[in-house]
Amino acid sequence: MSQAITRQMVANKLAAYLQHDLSLADLVAWAESAMMDGEFERQHFTTVRDVVARLGVADVRAFGLTWDDCEHLLKQLGYAAQVHIVAK
Repeated sequence: MSQAITRQMVANKLAAYLQHDLSLADLVAWAESAMMDGEFERQHFTTVRDVVARLGVADVRAFGLTWDDCEHLLKQLGYAAQVHIVAK
């Protein structure tokens, strides 16, 4: 039995995408795989499923994935995004 996909897992994937550690194509591929084969945590089933489904179509031009979208999805999951500006 595989581990259930949790709000934390989805938030971590979104964070990796926003930090450029995960490409949009990889995020979408993960979400598509999760929708087909994954189990979602029971306590937040609908929220997690809906967010993952939205991520699964993020590579379609009509949907895309903006910063506002990411903020909204994270809020649905019970998280908030913060930006830190650092000198290079």
